[in-house]
Amino acid sequence: MSNNTDQQAEKNLENIEATLTKTEQFVENNQKPIMLGALAIFAVVAIIWLVNSLYIQPRKADAQKKIFDAQYYFEADSFKLALNGDGQSLGFLDIIDEYGSTPAGELANYYAGVCYMKLGEFENAKNYLKSFSSDDETLNTFAIGLIGDAESELGNAAAAISAYEKAANKGNKIASPIYLMKLGAAYETQGNAEKAKKAYQQVKDEYATSTQAQLAEKYINSIK
Repeated sequence: MSNNTDQQAEKNLENIEATLTKTEQFVENNQKPIMLGALAIFAVVAIIWLVNSLYIQPRKADAQKKIFDAQYYFEADSFKLALNGDGQSLGFLDIIDEYGSTPAGELANYYAGVCYMKLGEFENAKNYLKSFSSDDETLNTFAIGLIGDAESELGNAAAAISAYEKAANKGNKIASPIYLMKLGAAYETQGNAEKAKKAYQQVKDEYATSTQAQLAEKYINSIK
């Protein structure tokens, strides 16, 4: 039994040595291509690092600084100045044009959409809100719901309901109950009492601690 084990161990060792020899031979025969490949990988990594350090990160920081003035005008309800700037500082539209790929540029799409909503330019609002994308689930939900508001203002009831449903189904504890209420109201306007009740009931069941829950119960009782 011991002899068989020893023989097997020797055979395994021979196989390992043969494999190592083949690997060494491959490396020796292909030394130049391997070196060139390694240098190429190093060059790509170095370029990515340089682009990120010298271009992407500085642009992100610059955009974040320049969006501040537009946000100030937005908070002051000066929506045209927030959109277009004041001649010295950039507006949200400028931020989008110059820094569209940065987080501040993405956020500017959301702000621009809200500004156009406030100004009654609902098609523009819809377009910018649709261009918005963020890792912030609350803002994403609000953007979808605002698209519903824009569609509603434009008289597109079916599109508004679709957007409200999408926002409601995001399951966001802040924004979703708001758009469930709007969904219920939209269904009531369409004469669909059953679906309206269902939307209000969802607020009660899933967002019982929200400020909309008590109002939802009132609306349920008012529907005949």
